[in-house]
Order: sequence, then C-alpha cells, then structure tokens
Amino acid sequence: MSKILLTGVAGFIANRTCEMLLDQGHEVVGIDNINDYYDVNLKNFRLKNLEDRSGFHFYKMDIENKEDLETVFKAHSFDVILNLAARAGVRYSQEHPEVYVTTNSLGNLNLLNLARDYKVSKFLLASTSSLYAGKPMPFTEDLDVSEPISPYASTKKSAETMCYTYHHLYGIDVSIVRYFTVYGPTSRPDMAQLRFMKWIDEGSVIQLNGDGTQARDFTHVDDIARGTIAAMKPLGYEIINLGGGNNPIPINQMIELLSSGFGKKAKVKNHPMSLADMKETWANIEKAKRLLAWQPQINFEHGIDTCLKHYQDNLDFYKGIQL
Repeated sequence: MSKILLTGVAGFIANRTCEMLLDQGHEVVGIDNINDYYDVNLKNFRLKNLEDRSGFHFYKMDIENKEDLETVFKAHSFDVILNLAARAGVRYSQEHPEVYVTTNSLGNLNLLNLARDYKVSKFLLASTSSLYAGKPMPFTEDLDVSEPISPYASTKKSAETMCYTYHHLYGIDVSIVRYFTVYGPTSRPDMAQLRFMKWIDEGSVIQLNGDGTQARDFTHVDDIARGTIAAMKPLGYEIINLGGGNNPIPINQMIELLSSGFGKKAKVKNHPMSLADMKETWANIEKAKRLLAWQPQINFEHGIDTCLKHYQDNLDFYKGIQL
C-alpha cells in the first residue's frame, strides 16, 4: 500500500477519491485551505466523512505556501502526489484571474519542486476538458490546446506544461488526467447539477446561460475517482481523458431528469452564454481504456438518481447551502 499526498481533499472530486483510496488500504495525507470560493459548510460536510477513517491525516494549508507544504514533506515520506487542488469555474476565473494563477500554476509548481526535492517518484495533476474549446470532437489527447479561452483553462495548461518540464529534467513520472464535466453527490454549488436541484426543489427559477441545447460529456464522480486512482501507475508522462465517452448530453436533458425526480416542473430563465463557455464537450477515452483498463460504469440516468437520493437523504443540510 502507498502513502499518498492528496491536495484539495475537502473538494468534490478529491474527497471521493480519498474515500476510495482509504477503502483500498492506502494511507492518505490530505491538505486543503478550506477557502470560501463556495459555501464552506459543504467542504466541512465532506471532511466529516473522513475524520474518523483509519489511515487518514488532515492538514489545513494552502498549496501556494511552499514553506507550510514542506513541513508535511518533512513529516511524511510520500510515494505519490495527487494534485487535485485547484481554483475551478470558468466564469469566476474571468473576474479573478490572478487567484487562478497563484493556485493552479504556482501551487502546482510548489508541489513539483517538493516532489523533486523529496524524491517522490509519481505525480498526478487533475486538468480539464476546458482546454479543448473549439477543437473537433470527440476530443483526443493529441489535439493542439495552445489557445485556451478562459483564465481557468490557461492556468491548467501552464500547470500541464510545467509537469512535462519536471518529467524531462528530473525524471518524475507524471499522469495528467483531463476531467470532463464531473457530477455526483456533494457536487459544488456553482455547478449546474446542485444549483438546478435546489432551484427545482425550492420552486425557484433556474437561471440558465444559453438555451439548454449546449451539451456536456457528463462523468460521474465515482468513475472519475476510479480513473484517477488507476492513473497512479507508472506511465512515464501521459495525458489521459477521463470522460463519459458517449454522445454529449444536452443541459435540457439534465433539467428534465431532475424535474422528473422531484415530480416538479422546472421554471427556466435563459441568459446569454459567456464567450468563455464551450458549446459541447465529448471525450475520446480510448487511451484510458488502453493504458488504465478504465471506462465509465455509471450511465447518466443512474448517476442523476444517485444525486437525487443523496440530496433527499440530506435535505435539511442542502436547504442551508448557499448558491
């Protein structure tokens, strides 16, 4: 079993990844700065599921602070670093690009430097399908992604290139996994799925950017966590898509499934799409199948059911979450 440093452990994807790693018997050191980009009650809710787990250690700190990070490296000897900490959100990145640079680029560089200094042989970076904007679908990993259309995507691209540099110079084994629109229980409140659920349940009007025909390659968080763990294997340097791999699913279809689940008709107000938004995403996942023996197992309808069940089982908690 490995000792793993997992950043962003209070976040949506990292938290589920941590649960799976602990289930497999790994020891996980999780770090997170618990910032207030969205309701911290949701982050604390996720962390509570981990606090009594054997093999889990938590440090509240920021990957932007290299001195703080180094205290963790001095206290533990890591086999793997999983950097899932990030400032996420395309539209928010347009308003606060400097925060995205310091976390997504500089924070990743801090971790790479510590991986080099403390001889950590495996490094994984969580990246994004947002890099593929304007490219032909389904997106393959060899496409030229040198023209990102949001600060979020731009900072993820810079993190990817620095990972390659450290692989080339210092021999660090690197996996970069590009996530495609992740959804599932305890998703972020700035993401469509949880926002739509709350608005439908509470009888509020859904505020929708675009006409709802824009489509995404929705991928359940359990599948993403499995793929992330599979990518911890030695690979040299690889970029790998983790996506649903099916035809893109229109946003309107998500709204219909959620409306049906609540037994309530959704009320929708449409707004113009942002120039930083992508019309469609669709992953080619042949590389993940070949290198990781991975493919998604949860179809969209069942995945939405898991979201609805978790929401309804924790209704009092979700009612208090601020969007």
